[in-house]
Amino acid sequence: MENVITIVSGLPRSGTSLMMKMLEAGGMSVVMDGVREADVDNPKGYYEYEPAKTIKQDKSWLPGTRGKVFKMVSMLLVELPPDFRYKVIFMRRNIDEVLASQRKMLQRLNKRVADEDKMRELYAKHLTQIDSWLAGQGNVESMTVLFNNLFQNPQTEIEQITEFLGGRLDAGKMREVIDVTLYRNRAESQNS
Repeated sequence: MENVITIVSGLPRSGTSLMMKMLEAGGMSVVMDGVREADVDNPKGYYEYEPAKTIKQDKSWLPGTRGKVFKMVSMLLVELPPDFRYKVIFMRRNIDEVLASQRKMLQRLNKRVADEDKMRELYAKHLTQIDSWLAGQGNVESMTVLFNNLFQNPQTEIEQITEFLGGRLDAGKMREVIDVTLYRNRAESQNS
């Protein structure tokens, strides 16, 4: 695992910050910079790393993330250079929940809310494309984690995550991070 770069990815508002916090609690070294501070939308922190957002222009920081984990929005995964090995934990969440969470965050920030029907269509298309891209990369192993399963069946999900990452994480500490009160914007149906 020392030569592997681990990435938590998914659509915005899909549970990537929660997964980062879980992995940190479980004993993984996380790469983040704290530039984006915790707020009402993510009271436990965003776990972002600014250089990950500019990977298209600058990849020089990537070797320093071997053996660690960082967060990257799914649209940027295709920019990963093929000369490294990656493990990607891909967070999936019901698209209506993602859209509701984004809408509330944008409204709170007094920013324009995009057309949700159009966004739903774009996200569905993107997820199909990124699933295909991940499956076609010989240097990428990926697993999908369903956001709502972390709350409904955390033990099974955590066991699969720890196995995927080599079995050395503290599953009990990972479980302690899951805060049911922070699962907001629930949809009636739980499919993505």
